[in-house]
Amino acid sequence: MMIVGLTGSIAMGKSTAAQMFRDLGVPVNDADEVVHALYRGEAVAPVEAAFPGTARDGIIDRAELSRQLLATPERLRELEAIVHPLVRQKERAFLDGNIAAGAPFVVLDIPLLFETGAEARVDRVVVVSCAPDIQRERAMKRPGMTEEKFAMILARQVPDSQKRERADYVIDTSDTFDNTRQQVRAIVDDLTVNGAPDA
Repeated sequence: MMIVGLTGSIAMGKSTAAQMFRDLGVPVNDADEVVHALYRGEAVAPVEAAFPGTARDGIIDRAELSRQLLATPERLRELEAIVHPLVRQKERAFLDGNIAAGAPFVVLDIPLLFETGAEARVDRVVVVSCAPDIQRERAMKRPGMTEEKFAMILARQVPDSQKRERADYVIDTSDTFDNTRQQVRAIVDDLTVNGAPDA
């Protein structure tokens, strides 16, 4: 089974592209969705222990966690050390399930694919990108987004130009949804025809 890594910087349209892969019948494991679930389950106790005051009614308050990390950004690695192993466990279960089901290829939606070295775990990399002005406009429309927070997120991410250089496929979402959908379909068609990864 081929493993395709899907990534892209903030507000590039990665979630939209991931849904388009799903719409075409490709199994997608969304790391962000996994984290959301963990913040309601296994990750609550260890995160609250490390970042007191972030758990409310048995759920991690992401806004409070974000506030604490903005105040002490050096502690981000501490959070990642708690969450990343749990995310990997869920990812492994997803892969095992799809191998058993005979899926020809799957997509791992990993926002920090290059930043965490996850490209070593995939056979192909798809980078979702768009023009910088469109990215900023989209990002600033998000609830709770500020210039400071946007700058902090960008500082954590490999620059878009470098991601594009390292990609096997690039999806540019600067244009219409239909245009993006055509690009996704072309990738799925190519993966279907060219099947197995190189030996």
